[in-house]
Amino acid sequence: MIMDTDKVLGFLGFGNMGSAILEGLVELRVWPHDDALVYDPSDDAQAAAARLGVRTAATARELAAESDVLMLAVKPQMMGPALDDIAGWVKPGALVVSVAAGVSIALIQTKLGNAVRVVRVMPNTPCLAHAGAAGMALGPGCTEDDGALVGRLFNTIGIAERVSEREMDAVTAVSGSGPAYFFYMTECLVKAGIAEGLSEDVASRLAAQTLYGAGRLLHSSEDDAATLRKKVTSPGGTTEAALKQFAADGFEDTVARAVHAAAERSRQLG
Repeated sequence: MIMDTDKVLGFLGFGNMGSAILEGLVELRVWPHDDALVYDPSDDAQAAAARLGVRTAATARELAAESDVLMLAVKPQMMGPALDDIAGWVKPGALVVSVAAGVSIALIQTKLGNAVRVVRVMPNTPCLAHAGAAGMALGPGCTEDDGALVGRLFNTIGIAERVSEREMDAVTAVSGSGPAYFFYMTECLVKAGIAEGLSEDVASRLAAQTLYGAGRLLHSSEDDAATLRKKVTSPGGTTEAALKQFAADGFEDTVARAVHAAAERSRQLG
């Protein structure tokens, strides 16, 4: 259902993340088309927003001046210049929501003014499929109503977990970047299936469906991942043989190091 609000939801940036969020909200009819506004310096991105049926602004300043909820969806490396451009133009009383990895609430308030209320969110691209996972941290001055509004937006297109800002780098490393880990695992599984004699088409369909099915089962089951793994693993069977090889090759340590690397990069971006 469309949210009961007359607020303008503005998107500064309409790349992969911005478009994934807004397309999910529009497809589910959560936010009225006429009350969604986009600005991106790319003509192609502006055209994509127009095809979605939402309004586009001519400049970032125009967007900031009109938006009651301003979603900062620019790349982390471009956040500084983008904030400098709209400083002094943000609509009084507006709520600023950042989905940029590693960019702190303090930095945004330094650029836009300490009076600006900021919610920092780390979503992921499966929100386009209404299956996103987001962590959200409320900055100084934010109200429970602010948290409820942002929570409802992201819970509509997946789930949103309230966390402290110090936990956001870990959220980025686990769920923000996480879809790529599973896509990579699926790529590797396809290649391994081909090596064992399957055609590429068959291996791709089986691997993709297995990823989808395992995710749905984990989501719907009362059991945790470890319990479900044990239920699939018969002593002396094929699954046990594969898992023993994973363990021998240091799979758990590899995952831990990868997540740590992503978290470190998030901290560096901040």
